[in-house]
Amino acid sequence: MKKCVIMGLDCAAPGLVFDKLKDRIPNITAMAEEGVRGTLRSSDPPITIPAWMSMVTGKDPGQLGLYGFRHRKENSYQDMWIASSNRVKEKTLWDRVGRAGGRSCVVGVPPTYPPRRIEGWLVSCFITPDTDRRYTHPPELRREIEDLVGEYVTDVPFRVEDRASLLDAIYDMTEKRFKVVEYLIQEKEWDLFAFVEIGLDRMHHAFWKYFDPVHHLYRPGNEFENAIPDYYAYLDKWVGRLRESIPKSATVLIVSDHGAQPMKGAFCVNQWLAGRGHLAMKKPEEVVRFSEAEIDWSKTTAWGWGGYYARIFLNLEGREEQGTVPENRYDETRDRMAEEIRGVRGPNGEEWNTQVIYPERHFDPCLGDPPDMMVYFDDLSWRSAGTVGHPANYLPENDTGPDDAVHAKNGIYILSGADEEPRWQPANILDVAPTALRSMGLPVPKSMKGEPICRN
Repeated sequence: MKKCVIMGLDCAAPGLVFDKLKDRIPNITAMAEEGVRGTLRSSDPPITIPAWMSMVTGKDPGQLGLYGFRHRKENSYQDMWIASSNRVKEKTLWDRVGRAGGRSCVVGVPPTYPPRRIEGWLVSCFITPDTDRRYTHPPELRREIEDLVGEYVTDVPFRVEDRASLLDAIYDMTEKRFKVVEYLIQEKEWDLFAFVEIGLDRMHHAFWKYFDPVHHLYRPGNEFENAIPDYYAYLDKWVGRLRESIPKSATVLIVSDHGAQPMKGAFCVNQWLAGRGHLAMKKPEEVVRFSEAEIDWSKTTAWGWGGYYARIFLNLEGREEQGTVPENRYDETRDRMAEEIRGVRGPNGEEWNTQVIYPERHFDPCLGDPPDMMVYFDDLSWRSAGTVGHPANYLPENDTGPDDAVHAKNGIYILSGADEEPRWQPANILDVAPTALRSMGLPVPKSMKGEPICRN
């Protein structure tokens, strides 16, 4: 079994890695120019969960039954469940390596909390509530980690105003994670090594407006203007350092789950639905989360959830407790509402490139608890704001805390050490698992929807 290493840089953006910052990341650039590289089309939706799990299973969100961090529970208006490793029923790469007699090291791949038993070693991901509880497999690995780095950090609160303290916290988290990764590479016997560094995602969301002149809130000469380029350079040094510990014969994949772009603002989807007569609020609200608003469900046709994309739910008779949409008018109502959504324009009347996805038509199968519609406002450049009570439907910033960036559909991949001719080749996130298995000499299951990137 040939060794394979998957280096996950959450949110790494093609325009930065392959163009704007390529001179700041010489180790990554050298790997790209010597190997196969390209854009990596993310999952739908292009967010951390389900994207990473799609990547390591070769299964799309419909097969996984994962459409984000939170999901509506049993058609409730308010109850929800949160994605975790317990919800993942498909085999991961490390499951398949274990069944083939190999061993894996897995660090920070979402969602791997709570930690499950694998053939090898696992450190759970950013959804770990805190490190006072079990976050490793085997449990005794925790002692090794804390002897090495002290208190381990799985994530940092990033929607905060104190950017200077946040920057220090991200570097502290990243250094600890890479020290753990380096230790495991050197000290454990493994065939597959997969890790995800979430720090880059946090940097993009917290510092994009300081860095990108295109961002509507950018100010030239600000104190954090180089925060993102400097962090990319820091990551690159660690990538170079890890390469020294990885066997030369190993295949190395650098991947991101999605890209990043400047956030133009947030669109108040529930306010818009109320203004169109689809959502009935019992009284005018001050700014509150939708879960705290008083809704007259007996007069409501639809409501939405906020996030990097909008989830729209219809109030269907026989499904929702106070459903108002007759089952025989479901398609008609949804089609009409989708047309209205696609017709939404920007605050200055500009046309938007908005995509509406019907999950049960987009995925086969479509498992779990999907919304009735998945909506990407203006190609994801406008975030969906679920809160209500704002003076207008367009907000210049995120409604639940500072956030400067939104996701983009294309991430990156670099395939190095696979005995392939250097080339540019766009790929899909579903291609990563087949590529890893092919590179290791393991069979690629027909149930995987992607194709190996490597030709050999």
